[in-house]
Amino acid sequence: MHGGASTGWLLMALCAVSGAYCLLRTRTGTPRERRTARSEALMGFGMAAMAVPAAVLSPPGWAWAVYAVLFGAAALRALRPALRGGHHLHHLVGSLAMVYMAVAMAPAVTGTGGGGHAGHGGASAGAGGIPVLTGVLLVYYAFYVLGSAGRLLPGTAVTPAGGTGAVGRGPGGFGGGTDGRPELTTACRLTMGIGMFAMLLTL
Repeated sequence: MHGGASTGWLLMALCAVSGAYCLLRTRTGTPRERRTARSEALMGFGMAAMAVPAAVLSPPGWAWAVYAVLFGAAALRALRPALRGGHHLHHLVGSLAMVYMAVAMAPAVTGTGGGGHAGHGGASAGAGGIPVLTGVLLVYYAFYVLGSAGRLLPGTAVTPAGGTGAVGRGPGGFGGGTDGRPELTTACRLTMGIGMFAMLLTL
């Protein structure tokens, strides 16, 4: 990926913190919420690893294949739940986006020895994937970020079942379940959405 080392460090820090919080969420909640938290933790740590500036750690060529296989498996795991809609559909899109970026940054595609890494100013100009597909993902994540940010605005919380008042979409994002601290969960998802948008933008 193109961009300065400072961008890579910032992305790495944000994604690592988000992944760590999602990992903590796996200890509480319903089985479905814990599965969701595990998927989001994997996404956060995977994004953090991909965002490390290449000047600090240039991954071997096989690392990109590992990323592609890992998130390809995550996409297959999310495929069946995604058919029911909700946040699982977002997990599917995110996993496929990670596979796409891993393939786009592989040395065989970029023509470089270490692949295109986030924050690597010397990445090959050939690293960028398919412009149309990158653009579609950018539009998706732009809407996702705006939608998730809207859930954090005052007055957008959903009234619990059995209560009174207007019923709207919950604070967990686009159809996502939440744990006992929905605002933090939404903020975590928002952060990872921004990180994914930035990584795609600098691809």
